[in-house]
Amino acid sequence: MTNRFEPPAPSRLLSETLLGLIELPRLLLRFPELAMQPRGQGRPVLILPGYGAGDGSTTLLKSYLRLLGYRARGWGLGRNRGVSSELLPRILKGASSLARRTNHKVSLIGWSFGGYLARELARERADLISQIITLGTPVVGGPKYTVVAEMLVRRGIDVDAIAAEVERRNQISFTTPVTAIYSRQDAVVAWKACIDRHAANVEHVEVRTTHFGFGFSPEVYKIIANRLAVAHVPVELPAQAEIAATGLQKMD
Repeated sequence: MTNRFEPPAPSRLLSETLLGLIELPRLLLRFPELAMQPRGQGRPVLILPGYGAGDGSTTLLKSYLRLLGYRARGWGLGRNRGVSSELLPRILKGASSLARRTNHKVSLIGWSFGGYLARELARERADLISQIITLGTPVVGGPKYTVVAEMLVRRGIDVDAIAAEVERRNQISFTTPVTAIYSRQDAVVAWKACIDRHAANVEHVEVRTTHFGFGFSPEVYKIIANRLAVAHVPVELPAQAEIAATGLQKMD
């Protein structure tokens, strides 16, 4: 399949940042409504930050989900440097530990590249993951259709090769439910690249926010709270030794 997408123009980044800041006061104004969303009852949620970001970027979302009663955790891996082959085994370790402690499958929320990592983890270990929620995640092309594409090319990174690898991985189907949240106002990731035509069980939800605003938008928070409210049931998890021995399949 040939995609005719264009990455967002860098000139839009200033307005992206300014509009994203508007979400903070909106979040405060709608907090009483958000606090009344369905309760989490201790169910586990692991939140994965976007490229170049760390747990600090998801602090508000994590705090909100804890307020609702979820056992929400950041990934604890520092800054997301975008090397999936190094990150996925470490995320797997954290997810399996969280699932074992709570006796529930884990819900994954991934912002931008964090959503790609969430999908890859579910592709390999669906037994650990109950659902995925992606926020502005380029499921097509990887970084090719993002505002950083040109910078990566100047650094000698072959974005076309990465896009081909993403497409190859997308041919490996998985059935974990996915909620793909996207925005046409996104000035970091081309919104068309967020449309997931590969996951077997995906729901697309369009919102009006910026890429930076995904982490602070009251609309996004309400959608997340309602999708997480889907009933979770206890699961039989393999012993830790078996988890360690299985790991992730080699991503060749």
